Amino acid sequence: MEKLLAARLHAVKVRPYLADALFALHVVDDPSVPTMAVDAHWRCYVSPGFVAQTPVEELAGIWVHEVSHLLRDHHGRGERYAREHEERGPGERDGRGTSPEDRADRWGRLRRNIAADFEINDDIYGDGLPHPAGAVLPSLLQLPDGLLMEEYLRTASMSGLTADLAWLDCGSGADGQARPWELGPDGAHGLSRQQRDAVRFRVAEGIKGRPGNASQGWRRWADEAFHPPQPWRQLLGAAVRSAASAPGVGEDHSYRRPSRRSAGLPGVLLPSLRRTPPRVCVVIDTSGSVSDAELGSALLEVAAISRAVGRQRDLVSVISCDAAAGVAVPLCHAENIELIGGGGTDLRSGFARALRSRPRPNVIVALTDGQTPWPSAPPPCRTVVGLFPRPVRAADEEDPDYVPDTPPPWARVVTIS
Repeated sequence: MEKLLAARLHAVKVRPYLADALFALHVVDDPSVPTMAVDAHWRCYVSPGFVAQTPVEELAGIWVHEVSHLLRDHHGRGERYAREHEERGPGERDGRGTSPEDRADRWGRLRRNIAADFEINDDIYGDGLPHPAGAVLPSLLQLPDGLLMEEYLRTASMSGLTADLAWLDCGSGADGQARPWELGPDGAHGLSRQQRDAVRFRVAEGIKGRPGNASQGWRRWADEAFHPPQPWRQLLGAAVRSAASAPGVGEDHSYRRPSRRSAGLPGVLLPSLRRTPPRVCVVIDTSGSVSDAELGSALLEVAAISRAVGRQRDLVSVISCDAAAGVAVPLCHAENIELIGGGGTDLRSGFARALRSRPRPNVIVALTDGQTPWPSAPPPCRTVVGLFPRPVRAADEEDPDYVPDTPPPWARVVTIS
């Protein structure tokens, strides 16, 4: 225990912005744990033998690794991914008499654990934290750094890694599936949901207060931790389905990932049916009634839209609009977009500018406070309106009877918190 706590102090020294989270973990000594692992209730399960044979500096890196799973809510995200995708394992006989359901659960759990490790390990080491032996990186599958767990799960099969990494087990805190050695929700020393959120909030505020101390991945997490973006993948997926008959949009055959039916036809390579991401034009309300904080939220949503279309930045363009629309700017990095405006509001010019873009977008996303006139006719493409919430409007000094128009019925409306 003395060595383990010394390693935690070293982790706090080199990653001070994670101190609240590291000290919130309660240690549980358990020889049945493979190495170190966490559960969703912020307990850290530790193998004494593993601690004895691991240098203090490496243990410090593992402390940071395990607490990163919890801060990034990998247990909640892993549960949602498994539920939405109904994961099933490869189904081969393993010779141990286990049921196909058990093998499928282990396979899906391991995939989620590997993908969560990919998300973490690409930027938490270095600067005082040596890379622990066996830590997995996206480069193992020739994947790029900087993606989210869900993106790694969608883009890589990981079937070639599961046999070599069967020992990997970071606990239910990494994938959402309980382990036999965990104490569960009613066990001692667990944190309540409110306590867990309070820890995340303190860490996020610490990172935003001194952003120079944190990596880019942690700064992005702090910006989004209490501003969860909209589910743009689902919102834009509906746009693909509705526009599937348009040229170049919807579904098409691709040889980049062969069809699973190829396995039944030796020597024959069949293409799979792939969805083509939609082209999105984002119109951002930059009028004087929109605050700087709301413009920051708008940029976070633009970054989330970029991820939803597979980070193909040529598919996303941005228009600043107050009473007049600016130029449609191709997306490079959301944080580098210059938002120009500050006058009155008339998003009709923004919609018109978006529809003049070539090629024409499949989806128009308008991010606004809603105090604007709207086009009288629906655009010939899907429209999503993201509204910044407003309290009940006080009487306007110039026009006491003024009431902003609600978004038209042909637009899908979501609230941007």
